[in-house]
Amino acid sequence: MRQLVRPLVALAAAVAALPLAAQSRAFVPASDQVLASPDGADWLHISRTYNQHRYSPLDQINKGNVGQLRMVWSRGLPPGAQESTPIVYRGVMYVMVPGGGVQALDAKNGDAIWEYRRDYPPTVPRLAARAKNLAIYEDMIYYGAPDGYLLALDAQTGRLRWETKVDNGQITAGGLLVADGKVISNRTCEQGKREFCFIAAHDARTGKEVWRFYTTAAPGEPGGDTWGDMPLDQRAAGPWGLPGSYDPSRRIVYWGVANPNPYTRFKRHGRYDTTPPMSPTELYSNSTLALNVETGRLVWYYQELPGDDWDADHNQERLLIRTRVAPNPRLVKWINPTITPGVEQDVVITVAEGGGMFALARETGQFLWARPFPFDDPNVNMMVVDPRTGKTGLNLEKMFRKDGDTIVGCYHNTRGLWQVAYHPGRNAIYVPFHDQCLSMEAVNTSGTGYGRRVGVLRPGADPKKYMGIARVDAATGEMRVIYSQAEPTNGSALATAGDLVFFGDLNRRFRALDADSGTVLWETIVGGMIMNSTITYAVDGKQYVMIFTGGGQSATAGPLTVVGRTMPPPVQGHNAVYVFGLP
Repeated sequence: MRQLVRPLVALAAAVAALPLAAQSRAFVPASDQVLASPDGADWLHISRTYNQHRYSPLDQINKGNVGQLRMVWSRGLPPGAQESTPIVYRGVMYVMVPGGGVQALDAKNGDAIWEYRRDYPPTVPRLAARAKNLAIYEDMIYYGAPDGYLLALDAQTGRLRWETKVDNGQITAGGLLVADGKVISNRTCEQGKREFCFIAAHDARTGKEVWRFYTTAAPGEPGGDTWGDMPLDQRAAGPWGLPGSYDPSRRIVYWGVANPNPYTRFKRHGRYDTTPPMSPTELYSNSTLALNVETGRLVWYYQELPGDDWDADHNQERLLIRTRVAPNPRLVKWINPTITPGVEQDVVITVAEGGGMFALARETGQFLWARPFPFDDPNVNMMVVDPRTGKTGLNLEKMFRKDGDTIVGCYHNTRGLWQVAYHPGRNAIYVPFHDQCLSMEAVNTSGTGYGRRVGVLRPGADPKKYMGIARVDAATGEMRVIYSQAEPTNGSALATAGDLVFFGDLNRRFRALDADSGTVLWETIVGGMIMNSTITYAVDGKQYVMIFTGGGQSATAGPLTVVGRTMPPPVQGHNAVYVFGLP
């Protein structure tokens, strides 16, 4: 494990932190206790809290007055990919700047407090940097830079405190979670290369690596035989995507892993039937991992989609919820018959990019229930083989058996890297989704294993309802689509104590919905496509709602090019911050 930790003094010539204004109040370090139980005015994690709820207890903006929302301030940002979510702490907004920088802004008016700029070599594709979030701990802000360094910046000045080399730039596709005094990061890995397929934890104060967990099992390890005779260095499945969640009482981190690559089974193994079409296969691809936060050791895993043939990532957030577990057999397809319906317990719930919704016991990883998401369909590529054990399998009719096969499989980018929200008062999960499948051709001579590959409307779907907001009862699994439209989204959902759900789309519309009925209570039009973000915070007693506009990479391009649907030409390259409040 090679790593390089360098203090500020050695890098003075390579970076610039530009202090632009003084912070207006004395800085209070963000302690472990603060991170575990954030003030309602702050937004300290990608989804505000460790449990990834994206729920705010603020209720100054509510169903009765949301129609009065007005823009309070906006601020332009440089060119580059934008797939991130900011953090807000005690009136300061820390923003990941497209192109590989960080800014601290006054959250009341957008005025700059400081800016961190980095001198990147010309070989670093900084405009393509697509990291998902910053993190905060004590008096430091953490950033995964596109040159493969994990950085710690002084929260008050933006000056570099330490940096650690962790990979060759793969960290820029993932996100950060600070837990137990450690900065935990994920990353992507190249086609058929295991080298950077890992989750890493670094000491938050020093940058020293504490542990590293490889997300593809090695021979001799648990799960190592699930890759057949594939050489170790070719076992690839990246943990990139949204960062994990954390249970401080159990000291467990829950993280998702993406598909194995290359994308087709016979490209990976030489034949489609070399490994079984049921779990466990190619661990820990498309799995939920429960890792000990202190050591990084595996506590349990659950594989949602074994031996993926379609690039159906399962690298979204894991929601940690306390709920009754009473799945309705009329509405939920797969239910563990050994559970006692109605018993309250701690669960982990995930909704994948490739469809499918799973509920697991948080303590053990026991399978509780699952359902196709958003809808059951003959083209769904996954199934639960044994609800009693939770073993999962592939839809055999959707496997690529020979070169040139073209398959329409569901789902594809039904959930991108925007985030869902959970309202504890309603025990409801709100999921922005696309009713979208994948038409893909297997081409074994391609490095990825595929040739023509396009998103398509689900066969028989209504193009006017291509995008929807699903409201799912966390106890029963019942799903209602409370809102739908023709235009796609990349905006994260936000639920508030004002009984509102906010989200934005790629057609520049930002909306507030009634959390029960889905009725649009407020709408505004901004300058560009709305990306991820969608947070709320308060300063000096006033509540604000914030979004980014911009453009991502495949997450944006995919929904904009779906066969069978149209939307007005999108506004590309408009990177900005928009903040709204009551008059």
